[in-house]
Amino acid sequence: MQQSGRSTQIPSRLVGQYALVTGAAQGIGQAVAIRLAQEGATIAINFIGPRAGAEETLARVRSASAEQGHHGRDHCIIGADVGVEAEIVQMFEMVLARWPRLDCLVNNAGIQKESPSEALDIEAYRRILDVNLTGAMLCARQAIAHFVERGGGGSIINCSSVHQIIPKPGYLAYSISKGAMANLTRTLALEFAGRGIRVNAVGPGAIDTPLNAAWTGDQARRAAVEGHIPLGRVGTVEEIAAVFAFLASDDASYVTGQTIYACGGLTLFGEFRDNWAS
Repeated sequence: MQQSGRSTQIPSRLVGQYALVTGAAQGIGQAVAIRLAQEGATIAINFIGPRAGAEETLARVRSASAEQGHHGRDHCIIGADVGVEAEIVQMFEMVLARWPRLDCLVNNAGIQKESPSEALDIEAYRRILDVNLTGAMLCARQAIAHFVERGGGGSIINCSSVHQIIPKPGYLAYSISKGAMANLTRTLALEFAGRGIRVNAVGPGAIDTPLNAAWTGDQARRAAVEGHIPLGRVGTVEEIAAVFAFLASDDASYVTGQTIYACGGLTLFGEFRDNWAS
């Protein structure tokens, strides 16, 4: 990864690990899958819908592994809707039938839909919570059951958002799902810390992803967004993926129950840079 003129050496902290990344066909999920593979992990790429994005991720994961000298990894693609319990259960059965074990679950899959709250469609609301929150919980349930049965601990990393703590008017269901993810992360971390299972979250801010293309590709709209970010720029998916890799590694062996906000300072309430309140 290269950012602000600096090159970063990719470490090999995840050699021997097996990781499942949900929603990995594009954006942050794709970048996380690639970064974990660069660090030596074997990756299962979950997707829903057209297979092309997952195939692209798989090709890039294989290339990343080879470029870093991590050959012979059994990377794979698994289609499953994480908003449906039966498909989640089947996904884990397939992963554990293929691999000797699972070491890391990345709950990345997520959706959102804009709607005035007074006109919020209940089915859309339920679908967003089914994917973003209940799906993450069910994936965590399956992973933890495996971690407990085999012993030796494991790691779960949830993809949250700055909207875990910053309200997002017009996106009530999404805001609820991310707010609840805080206690999903903290409760599971506390419940299973004694078994060596770490549960953490990453809270991205404004990131240059395909889902944000409507404004990242518009110079005026992008400038307006960046004007609210203390660091003055939109983040990259590679920067977010690096935080996931840290949390998956032994460098974070004493970190659990935490949300790391990789947001360029959005959670610092940048509007208070000028002292207008007192």
